[in-house]
Amino acid sequence: MSPVHSFPEIVDGLEAVELDRPFHMAIGMFDGVHLGHQAVIESAIHAARGAGGVSGVLTFHPHPSRLIAPGRATPLIQPRPVKERVLRNLGVDLIVWQEFNRHVANVAAQEFPSFLKRRVPALHTVYVGEDFRFGKGREGTVKTLIAEGNRLGFGVLSIERVRLNGEPISSSRIRSCLADGRLEEANTLLGYPYIAAGTVIEGRKVGRTLGFPTLNIPWSPECLPAYGVYGVRVTLPDGNRVTGVANFGVRPTVADDSAPLLEVHCLRPVDAGSGAFLVVEWLCFLRHERAFESLDELKAQIARDMERAKKMVDG
Repeated sequence: MSPVHSFPEIVDGLEAVELDRPFHMAIGMFDGVHLGHQAVIESAIHAARGAGGVSGVLTFHPHPSRLIAPGRATPLIQPRPVKERVLRNLGVDLIVWQEFNRHVANVAAQEFPSFLKRRVPALHTVYVGEDFRFGKGREGTVKTLIAEGNRLGFGVLSIERVRLNGEPISSSRIRSCLADGRLEEANTLLGYPYIAAGTVIEGRKVGRTLGFPTLNIPWSPECLPAYGVYGVRVTLPDGNRVTGVANFGVRPTVADDSAPLLEVHCLRPVDAGSGAFLVVEWLCFLRHERAFESLDELKAQIARDMERAKKMVDG
């Protein structure tokens, strides 16, 4: 995904959209912005560029399940800043975050297309996945959207589901991969490396005493990947990138914390400390987190992890 527009406009709510050119809008939750989502979004981008229009994404927060079934809410693969980062790299002109509240949830399926067109008169074409559902009770289908779009004066393009090894690519499939430590498969489904981002905090300096200083990031996404050790690539505040080894978990040998922590050891010295903002791309899964009998045993394993990460990440 090569960046085309570095700084898309980001607005809260359809009411904030003001356009004087045709608007090509992809609609969906797009959790993970995986390859299937990208097929929908890129269709909007390409059409807008060809016609001199504006491409955009209408997405929602929080996830509808948080309102409709809070006891069974869907854990998001990525937080809002990471989602925006991926959408930016796709080259979207406009990102619209629509609050999913009771009012939006109660819009009837027949009324939803009018709901869109009234708020964005420049709406030219809507882009969705072939299984897109909308409106109260999710009663609206692509067929409903096409019929109402024809009446209201906008087109509808539905994109077939993208499959990998014969199975549809889906956010739930990616969540399962992350939970099981199948990172490489998750990355293939996403179409880009899984990302963690956060600000470094002062740690206990246990890694330093072991000879492997770490950058500690308090990071706890809704959809937790498997606790374990990963080969990563870290983007530093100055834009430089460096290979590293990351441990995500509760550190049973040295701390046994209740809250997970992301610790990153860079394979070369870096100028980054407390307060530095890091972007960590997870490239390979090395092993599950476990307790060791001694610190010497842990040190030996970390050295092996570093060698494996260097081979797998840098080739």
